[in-house]
Amino acid sequence: MTLDGATPEAIAQAVQALAAGELVAFPTETVYGLGADAGSDAAVARIFAAKGRPSDHPLIVHVADAAAVPLFASRAPAFAQRLMDAFWPGPLTLILARRPPMAAAAAGGQDSIGLRCPAHPVAHALLLACAQAQPPIRGLAAPSANQFGRVSPTTAQHVRSEFGDGLLVLDGGPCQVGIESTIVDCTRGAPVLLRPGVVTREQVEAACGECLRAVEELPGQAPRASGTLESHYAPRARVRLMDAAALQTALDVLGPEAAGIAVYSRAILKTPSAQVIRRRMPDDAVETARQLFAVLREFDAQHARLIWVETPPAQPEWEGVRDRLRRASAG
Repeated sequence: MTLDGATPEAIAQAVQALAAGELVAFPTETVYGLGADAGSDAAVARIFAAKGRPSDHPLIVHVADAAAVPLFASRAPAFAQRLMDAFWPGPLTLILARRPPMAAAAAGGQDSIGLRCPAHPVAHALLLACAQAQPPIRGLAAPSANQFGRVSPTTAQHVRSEFGDGLLVLDGGPCQVGIESTIVDCTRGAPVLLRPGVVTREQVEAACGECLRAVEELPGQAPRASGTLESHYAPRARVRLMDAAALQTALDVLGPEAAGIAVYSRAILKTPSAQVIRRRMPDDAVETARQLFAVLREFDAQHARLIWVETPPAQPEWEGVRDRLRRASAG
């Protein structure tokens, strides 16, 4: 069932479902999330079951504002607070030391927890209503609303295609960011980038006043985090990354046999078959991020047998897009 997420009646119905331990899909500015009460291990277990996701692969908990952080986190270093002040609400997730016994299932059994305050008005309204419920729901565990490892959804229709009509979906329109949040680990004494996104390295460093460290630079093992497996975000068709020259050469070599191949590139290429499926990648990294997952889903819907993508530029603002495409092509 899909409801207009902008209406108070839809928000109230969603809160009732969540309070009953059910799952609700809702929009964020990044992608649509599959939400459950983060304080209920039984409800969170339903997320893992619905997605086919390993129960030790942690989920991000979404909160209404930074005031909820102490409910889930035992401490937040000063640089983490500066990042909240700079980017919340917005597409930044912080990994913090978890306050036992809160959200044990959502954390995948770890002693750390990923927290984010989303900027989408529907997500914000839902989280506020949950916090005001009796008893209150303090946060929503919400990975992307798709089967584990597959392409994330950026519209309500994408969610329905994954789970059918049995799931309550709050429709908030297409997601404006389009790829998942940047994740910064704040548990190791210095900020560590675990997953790039539209909030760039340079922006994180400027806001927190510290240099981002590499995982291997610090002692101990980095916490597991969402979306960091080598193979992820994958469509059904095999994805291959190559530069523009290699793309053109490959198309020329195949000739008419290139039919059914989908191409996503910034370069204008000569295609040897009218049956090549083509979409132009924008020159702008933000717009490419916004449409990336929708394009991959579109190629699958058109039954592409292979997806060839021009490698994005090696520039900081493209890092999130490069990361998603690299993982999509690793399967």
